Amino acid sequence: MRTYTNVKDLGDLNLAVKEALEIKKNRYAYKHLGENKTLLMVFFNSSLRTRLSTQKAGMNLGMNTIVLDINQGAWKLETERGVIMDGDKTEHILEAIPVMGSYCDLIGVRAFAQFENKEYDYNETILNQFIQYSGKPVFSMEAATGHPLQAFADLITIEEYKKTNRPKVVLTWAPHPKALPQAVPNSFADFMNEANVDFVITHPEGYELDPKFVRGAKVEYDQDKALAGADFVYAKNWAAYTDPNYGKILSKDRSWTISSEKMALTNDAYFMHCLPVRRNMIVTDDVIESPRSIVIPEAANREISAQTVIKRMLESL
Repeated sequence: MRTYTNVKDLGDLNLAVKEALEIKKNRYAYKHLGENKTLLMVFFNSSLRTRLSTQKAGMNLGMNTIVLDINQGAWKLETERGVIMDGDKTEHILEAIPVMGSYCDLIGVRAFAQFENKEYDYNETILNQFIQYSGKPVFSMEAATGHPLQAFADLITIEEYKKTNRPKVVLTWAPHPKALPQAVPNSFADFMNEANVDFVITHPEGYELDPKFVRGAKVEYDQDKALAGADFVYAKNWAAYTDPNYGKILSKDRSWTISSEKMALTNDAYFMHCLPVRRNMIVTDDVIESPRSIVIPEAANREISAQTVIKRMLESL
């Protein structure tokens, strides 16, 4: 596996989940794969779970790990072609990327949507420059339009906690004070559409996601109807995708906050969220602190999803 940016890169999803669960039983069984190999993790944006889990996954596989914070511990990088570099950007990414590639064997990249140019974001310009110019296998640690490590961890968690063969999984929009990218809901939809689940997306009108991620999923604009009988509730905010409102906040309607009253509509569902979470905006205290909240095991599985991906990439070297 040379790249990891979406669910298709994993191939057979059932086999990928099975492999992940086996790795979870013995995280150090494949340390020989990473011996004398180096993982470079490049962060254009902040991180807690992704940074720690991916670094730990590399270490579990015997790798050396290097973390580079762009715009903090490195020169500010220009990412556009044809720019006269007379501002605060000291180095162009097209020189920086092959240099980075010369120091490592695998590269993980984290670069969020900028909400300045939809085409730039949805072309995954930064991530694809690393794929094109680094000369090394590259995986996404969250890009402008997707977060496949998170979605893989979400699927692993659902597999561990499900009580029926085909659970009902609901992705629900929830309010937030800031405009957030569509990366997490996009990837969650990408994975759920390929998994053996009954998948429903619910959000206010105007918050429709890119059809290439929604695909055949049921979209329900009435949140209460969507939540009825759910086995898993995945709450997440995202800004508008459709033009002319791309990247904008259209609503902060607190009636969409996941509360105990909302969870009472479900089939005693588990609550999920990628974290960090705005309490009492996305979800109330009592729900996220309840025994049905699995946000911590979900976060812990980020190590497992990352390790499965890195293992496969090492095997392809």
